[in-house]
Amino acid sequence: MTAPPGTLPPLAGGANGPAALRPLLDTVLEALRTGAEERGGPLPAGGPDTLAARVQAALGDVLPTKGTGDHEALRTLVHTLAAGAADPADPLCAAHLHGPPLAVAAAADLAASALNPSLDSWDQAPAASAIEALVTRALAAEFYDTPHADALVTTGGTEANQLALLLARERHGPRLTVLHGANAHHSIPRAAWLLGLPPATTIPTPTGTLDPADLARALAATTGPTLVTATAGTTDAGLIDPLHRIADLCDRHGADLHIDAAYGGPLALSPRHRDKVTGLARATSLTIDLHKLGWQPVAAGLLAVPDTTLLAPLAHQADYLNATDDTEAGLPDLLGRSLRTTRRPDILKIATTLRSLGRDGLTHLIDHTCALAHHLATRLDAHPHFELHAPPTLTTVLFRPTHADDTQVATLRRTLLHEGRAVLGRTHADGRLWLKATLLNPHTTAGDLDTLIALLEGSTHR
Repeated sequence: MTAPPGTLPPLAGGANGPAALRPLLDTVLEALRTGAEERGGPLPAGGPDTLAARVQAALGDVLPTKGTGDHEALRTLVHTLAAGAADPADPLCAAHLHGPPLAVAAAADLAASALNPSLDSWDQAPAASAIEALVTRALAAEFYDTPHADALVTTGGTEANQLALLLARERHGPRLTVLHGANAHHSIPRAAWLLGLPPATTIPTPTGTLDPADLARALAATTGPTLVTATAGTTDAGLIDPLHRIADLCDRHGADLHIDAAYGGPLALSPRHRDKVTGLARATSLTIDLHKLGWQPVAAGLLAVPDTTLLAPLAHQADYLNATDDTEAGLPDLLGRSLRTTRRPDILKIATTLRSLGRDGLTHLIDHTCALAHHLATRLDAHPHFELHAPPTLTTVLFRPTHADDTQVATLRRTLLHEGRAVLGRTHADGRLWLKATLLNPHTTAGDLDTLIALLEGSTHR
């Protein structure tokens, strides 16, 4: 039903907010259920044109003269979204570093949306800013054993990498040279471009990781201030650069080191796997992304540093947000915590997850998903119709049908997408195209992986 003329729609916050939200949530949850049932798999069948037509038919007039009411609007649009989703909670949706969020984190995100704090001034976010200060310092201390480690909340790895290069530029000036491996995330050279730095220098990585010998030659040929960026968990294969050897070279040549550990950083929490990322603490800055191996709704990135003074260049003054006399009187100054002004309290879902799961619970999820990747790799390696690229380092498995050429591999992936049967990624390695399974769903079972293999085998031999 639509509201009577002149009636004001209810708000999500305030004393009456929960009562207004409760019936709407029932509608949302039911629409999520019916949409998933209609989809019936990891993504909708039919491809882009078919899906666009369905969405257009469901939306109709985007801005009708008379509204349809809260429940109808939610029922229609949430159902349409769910029916047309690529659902990372489906075991056969495993293409990208795009994990399924935990229910407790999504529930916390609802509270953040309802209260709508904005972390650009204390008087807009009193509790949220205090939670952020405590949790970011505690998380930074997981990576740096220093007295004043700190971290900023970002929208993800891209923003964290951009901030890392910005801070390096402010330390060393606009002629800063950025060296990175060809395996680095695309946001590294893009950030150099955005910041007006000289074009970043790419070091070839034919083995998938940055070779210290090649880095040493590049450093020897570089004059002036330099920032080296290493990777702990590459996007394509989940590989980890030799962090200690790279840090040694940076020390020897007086270069700063940034490590993009958006993917692999959380392994530092796992006693079973933390040896893979030893050396993280030697970085001047560190990217961590908790909407990967942290199971958060996007966005949930961090930029960690060993000392909060390294963040000083981000300080900014706007009298209506952090007037000098307010700051001197003890109101926290939040503008130096981000380049954004209006900013959601993304820390709430992270803090809630940490409290809910504890260190043991989060470690179990990390260990379990790594074990799933090894199980899939073992099955593929033993299968006569598939070729495994290499044992997985993290949770990414590269493989391809035996005797298939690159065109056939690409066609197989697109066919599965078009039919809505599976979502797999693709990447080039060793001069060939490989299918990529990125396993981030802790509810995936060995049986689900067997189903994936059988589906691929059947599609390959049609």
